[in-house]
Amino acid sequence: MNNAANNSYAVHIENLTVYYGQKPAISNICLDVDDGEYLGIIGPNGGGKSTLLKAILGLVSIASGNVQIYDNSIQKSRTLMSYVPQFAAMDKRFPITLLEVVLTGCLKKGLTPFYKYSAKEKDLANELIEKVGIPNLANRQISELSGGEFQKMLIARALATKPKLLLLDEPTASVDAFSQRQIYDLLAELNKSMTIILVTHDLLAISSQVHRLACLNGRLVYHGEPELTESIVNSLYGCPVDLIAHGVPHRVLKEHEEENYND
Repeated sequence: MNNAANNSYAVHIENLTVYYGQKPAISNICLDVDDGEYLGIIGPNGGGKSTLLKAILGLVSIASGNVQIYDNSIQKSRTLMSYVPQFAAMDKRFPITLLEVVLTGCLKKGLTPFYKYSAKEKDLANELIEKVGIPNLANRQISELSGGEFQKMLIARALATKPKLLLLDEPTASVDAFSQRQIYDLLAELNKSMTIILVTHDLLAISSQVHRLACLNGRLVYHGEPELTESIVNSLYGCPVDLIAHGVPHRVLKEHEEENYND
């Protein structure tokens, strides 16, 4: 891999290693994400998917290697990125409305606790709530939101920073099938104007949504088209393909070669 980051890259990762204590969480990861790309990341639990996102965001210490965001260091690129975490660090019983949560995305570092939102920021928050498809819930208490509504709220909050790069960690893990489809449709629309990196266990999303796929299990097992061979899946998960692909459209797994079969 060329040591010089290409300006067309939203993310340039070179020989990235991250440790948790004495144990490597991810090792020697080399990965480029093009500007405007929609990248899916899959892998087993504990395979380092969330760690990779946190390394891109600068939320974990890097033992070795390098990460660049739009040809700059992470520190210089924080305002270009936004993150939807796997589990919101938020007490859903806290008395706050959906609109107020989205507005927190407008807060800048160093502002006082008594910051007063401007009319422009309130207009932006309402526009984003409408964009994610829940305009009638702006004044709803978050304790009253369904799983899908809560996730859409978190996406709206992430969009408040007007990011060029949006990272999401399993945004459909706790929502119903209908809300999953809505979220995937929303992400496809958002991808028209920003780069998206999505961590998911949902192979249906991989087969129908993303442009490219990264398979991670401590190391990068595969990076390329969202079409998997049995050997890649077995290497990634270490278990039979039919347990992984059950109920998933066939496009996820590459069809067997037919040239060895004669009529």
